Amino acid sequence: MSVLVLALAAGAVVGLALGGLGGGGSVLAVPALIYLLGFSPVAATTASLIIVAATSASSLVAHARDGDVRWRAGLLFAAAGIGPAMLGGLAAGRIPGSALTVAFAVIAALAAWRMLRPSRPAEDRPVRPVRAAGAGAGLGAVTGVLGVGGGFLAVPALVSVVGLRMKAAVGTSLLVIVVTSLAALATRTGTADGLDWAVIAPFTGAAILGAWDGRRLAAKVSGDRLRRVFAYVLLAVAALMLLDSLI
Repeated sequence: MSVLVLALAAGAVVGLALGGLGGGGSVLAVPALIYLLGFSPVAATTASLIIVAATSASSLVAHARDGDVRWRAGLLFAAAGIGPAMLGGLAAGRIPGSALTVAFAVIAALAAWRMLRPSRPAEDRPVRPVRAAGAGAGLGAVTGVLGVGGGFLAVPALVSVVGLRMKAAVGTSLLVIVVTSLAALATRTGTADGLDWAVIAPFTGAAILGAWDGRRLAAKVSGDRLRRVFAYVLLAVAALMLLDSLI
């Protein structure tokens, strides 16, 4: 199978998951880039930031048009993550590839665990500035180091800490992801020189189109069913990455 076909297929799956679940799809981008497309761990996390930022920005437009983005809350949350995202981006180039792989496997397993937990009805809660800043900073650090958007972390944080309803949290998380991903990319110029744009461009294009299809799929299929299927895929990916790092 050609590299182009693999890039298109992987991008479509990442976009489908991101559009259908509102987060978590980008966790598949890094292992796809490493194991299917031959990227090194550092290059894969940098390329993933590009893919995540572009796909999230595209999806953000649709959510904003539907009135599901809380701009002020999202920008305040994202602002706390800009510094950690930039520091994480600087640190990523100095972390051994095997350590990045293990850390990423842990994050993928955490994402799966989040998705398998029973969802609770959203409740209005008062915003806690300190907790919101801490959650935003933690998300920024994860984004900077591992090249994931962190929607699976941002959505529950925006619900429980900022007090947004689920639909608004999904849309607002995309704004947070775009800001923190761009901040992390700003410090990764040294790792962008060897990127294969002939792979990244079709991967990104397929992810953007897949995200639009994912939104339509979410309207037809139970959200709980989608989350369970994707969670089991993530667990399998996490296990394979851990085995690979140990062998």
